[in-house]
Amino acid sequence: MTGVKSPLLSLPGAVPAEGADEGVAAHYGDIFREQRNLARGTGFVDLSHRGVLTVTGADRLAWLHLLVTQHVSELPAQQAVEALVLSPNGHVEHALYLVDDGTTTWAHVEPGTQGALVAYLESMKFFYRVEVADATADYAVVHLPAGSEGSAEGAAAVRELPYGRDLFVPRADLEKLTAGYGPAAGIWAYEALRIEDHRPRLGFETDHRTIPHEVDWLRTAVHLQKGCYRGQETVARVHNLGRPPRRLVFLHLDGTEETLPPHGTEVRLASDPDGRSLGFVTSSARHHELGPIALAIVKRNVPADAVLLAGTVPGTQDVIVPQ
Repeated sequence: MTGVKSPLLSLPGAVPAEGADEGVAAHYGDIFREQRNLARGTGFVDLSHRGVLTVTGADRLAWLHLLVTQHVSELPAQQAVEALVLSPNGHVEHALYLVDDGTTTWAHVEPGTQGALVAYLESMKFFYRVEVADATADYAVVHLPAGSEGSAEGAAAVRELPYGRDLFVPRADLEKLTAGYGPAAGIWAYEALRIEDHRPRLGFETDHRTIPHEVDWLRTAVHLQKGCYRGQETVARVHNLGRPPRRLVFLHLDGTEETLPPHGTEVRLASDPDGRSLGFVTSSARHHELGPIALAIVKRNVPADAVLLAGTVPGTQDVIVPQ
């Protein structure tokens, strides 16, 4: 629970989301139409429940470079990056979605995690000329899909991405600005496309022992030619000398089942339904073209061609993290 309730829940057909995404709409009455709209570049997604942080000061990028997994000391203005904060043992603690506008570094994070992240960053300021602020009360995140003609005018910052744009907009202007973005799409539509794109999400694809290699964050959120951040030794050791103990997979689920396996559902071999657990479902959705789909974390040595059972639902694998 985030304590943030979007004013866009008053839009026609809005059905509130629950759990981690409480505070925004799960859907507006037609999840497949909403997905199709996003896929063809129309509409927007209300992500105003996400946490927003700002970092200002002359040393902000050099300082962040020492704390996160991404190379940001010379980050060009307006270039969007992902970054992680790791524990001393290399486990993922925070995921940040960053952009710098030349004077301020903006980041959005998972709902409800901004308080702990700000506290950690504050503890690491030392003599650096930086100011960290939780800007969630003042700014909200809105996502426009790739190809959208929605204007970024009025946004305080913009993250340009292969799959669209994340806008940081003044929370007071959220209703006014989104009125010009086209039809609203709920978080269920956004999540279905995220799962299709194999993009991990903190708290869904991760648990207390996740390392970046397991969920493909080594490719998007970790710079392997930099050091000097907490947990870097684990990242380098596993990358150079070993293999991650688990791997993220994409599952094409049996479409005859009426229910989706929820987060945490145990995964087993279909050929051994009463056998030991091999992992768990992290996210699942109904996709407008692919049908029921999911992401799951499984043990590294699970055969890539094996049919798996997500609870009682059979599914075939697409490899994301190589075995």
